[in-house]
Amino acid sequence: MISHPSTSDRQRTVEFQALPTRTDQVRRIVSAQLRYWKLDGLVRPAALGVTELLANVHRHVAPDRHCTVEIALRPGRVTVSVRDHDPNMPPLHPSGVLATHGRGLALVAAVSDSWGMRIQRDGTGKVVWFTLPVPVPVPARTAAPGRRAGAPDGTPRQEPLPSPAPLPAPEPLPRPDPLPRGRVSAPAAPAPAAASAAGTTVAPVAHL
Repeated sequence: MISHPSTSDRQRTVEFQALPTRTDQVRRIVSAQLRYWKLDGLVRPAALGVTELLANVHRHVAPDRHCTVEIALRPGRVTVSVRDHDPNMPPLHPSGVLATHGRGLALVAAVSDSWGMRIQRDGTGKVVWFTLPVPVPVPARTAAPGRRAGAPDGTPRQEPLPSPAPLPAPEPLPRPDPLPRGRVSAPAAPAPAAASAAGTTVAPVAHL
């Protein structure tokens, strides 16, 4: 078995004899290449398709079962092809749904997006291929700068303003005491500026 990785890292080629003992190894190579390309979801259909194509080579190509398996990553698709040295096309007969082998190209058509076959220009063999669609990643939605996340169209979400707290009720002013009824008395006369002590006579001061 000879493996030829491409210098562009978007293609892998494997040359080997299409024997049942080699099928599992080729299937692992194809699966590992898809995982390397982060296309884990294509591993199962690619493994089923390439297994069926190799089984066709083993059953219908003789005596030279040398073949080449190529897996290539193209824009929007992955192409898996098997090239052998027999120009005769494989038979197109469907097998039972519960059959474990020999389901032919009906299984390849069921697991792939498209498939086909062609004779080599020099008439020395044929190529049978199928394609699988590459899932388109969905970018995560992020809020634009200056906008709040969570709004459906990216616009700021309008939050309701909080209700103002109720003001306390004003306390009643104190009522003044009522004035006494009757005659208003005059204010008391001020005390004399110089008061004498009790029982003592103050003599006038003589001026010299």
